Amino acid sequence: MRVLYLDLDTLRPDHLGCYGYHRNTSPNIDRIAAEGIRFDNFYASDAPCLPSRAALMSGQFGIHSGAVGHGGTAADMRLQGESRSFVTRLSGHALPAIFKRAGMHTAYIGGFPERHSSFWYYAGFREIHDTGMGGMESAHHVTPTALDWIENNAEKEDWYLHVNYWDSHTPYRAPEEFGNPFEKEPAAKWITQDVLDKHRAMPGPHGAQEISMYDNKTSPKFPRQLGEIKDLDDLKKHYDGYDCGTRYMDSHIGQLFEALEKAGVMDDLAVIISSDHGENHGELGLYGEHATADQITCRIPMIIKWPGARKGTVDTGLHYNLDLPPTLADLLGQKQRPEWDGQSFAEAVTEAKDCGREYLVLSQCAHVCQRSVRWKDWLYMRTYHDGYHLFPEEMLFNLKDDPYEQEDLSSEHPDIVAEGSETLKTWHAEMMATQPYGYTNDPMQTVLNEGGPLHAKGFLPKYIERLRQTGREEHVEELIRRHPEEFKPT
Repeated sequence: MRVLYLDLDTLRPDHLGCYGYHRNTSPNIDRIAAEGIRFDNFYASDAPCLPSRAALMSGQFGIHSGAVGHGGTAADMRLQGESRSFVTRLSGHALPAIFKRAGMHTAYIGGFPERHSSFWYYAGFREIHDTGMGGMESAHHVTPTALDWIENNAEKEDWYLHVNYWDSHTPYRAPEEFGNPFEKEPAAKWITQDVLDKHRAMPGPHGAQEISMYDNKTSPKFPRQLGEIKDLDDLKKHYDGYDCGTRYMDSHIGQLFEALEKAGVMDDLAVIISSDHGENHGELGLYGEHATADQITCRIPMIIKWPGARKGTVDTGLHYNLDLPPTLADLLGQKQRPEWDGQSFAEAVTEAKDCGREYLVLSQCAHVCQRSVRWKDWLYMRTYHDGYHLFPEEMLFNLKDDPYEQEDLSSEHPDIVAEGSETLKTWHAEMMATQPYGYTNDPMQTVLNEGGPLHAKGFLPKYIERLRQTGREEHVEELIRRHPEEFKPT
């Protein structure tokens, strides 16, 4: 058996043609969706980059693995403790190890582990090609290595190749010579100038006035990456920058497919296409970032072309990325691992059977500290650290009526808020009751105890000056009230 996993960083499913996007961003990805199964409600349990891939590779929630943030103690996986043998548990239950147990050669091409010093990510790979730029790669830096690997290995039996592309991630980096295939196509019709003006008045990093996080700086190296969005012309440039990155990456994916076809293995090749998180483009007032535990950050594409699976199938059940390891184990005839939190959806692949979850809990501790519950049409969000955005403690969105998360309905539906809150409490109690050996703490609490999420720690005094300079003084008093330990007058 041969398997190709395309790990496409920061890819929003609703910006792909196969998920209904009005722009032709993804013809090669769309081809695989037509030949396989498209999962419409697939989510990263823990966002963004590091926690999401920790969940994917370990099959565990961050509250169990310990990896929930981008810095501090909670940016590392927990030690296994007394039960550790000559090798760690991860060497046997990590996603690539599933293929290795099946007698397959496992290879990785990309730069993620170096970017976050997350070298546990290599567990289960027999061959590793670090593309050397720590996530600043463009597709043209990755594709030559992948094509070389395909030329030398594609015709062999039993391999798993995992390729990591970054082109949808900020800074939007499609080369200038690629042009703009979307130059004459509209961007987001739901964002009017009035909506944009409202967003520009909001506080918080990665808002319309601070796409660079805490300021509006730009780099001549990345002309597609704006520092702020002042008007609808800027808004279009922002959307074009993201979508051009996706289309450029898709063109390189097409090169891989051509090489695999030339080798005569494409027809029988299993292909998995997914991402680690999405990207907000105005939702919650955020632009060009994946900083919350919301629908847009946590919903990711999942497309599977698998031998024997029905073509062109759409699955609408609720699934996590951490459900993939037990699913692959089922598909390959292996036993389930007791340490996995994931739930197999193999029957959705082989029989198009609905085996989705009743609800999902989504977490974010890198930019804010939030946990959310996704069920039916609802998204309930609970904020523990607002990341300087002044989010209320509880928010509620009807995703069917308000997919862009612009209207908080928490005050109108206290019964739905109570249901979401109770579901979150029940989940949390279950997670705490099943903590691995020797651990009694919630790693989100560790993040809070260590001063807050990495990307919102120590920036407040300077950011308050930025708010004053840009006419948003009305937010300063509340920011100081919420974060008194961080405010030190200069």
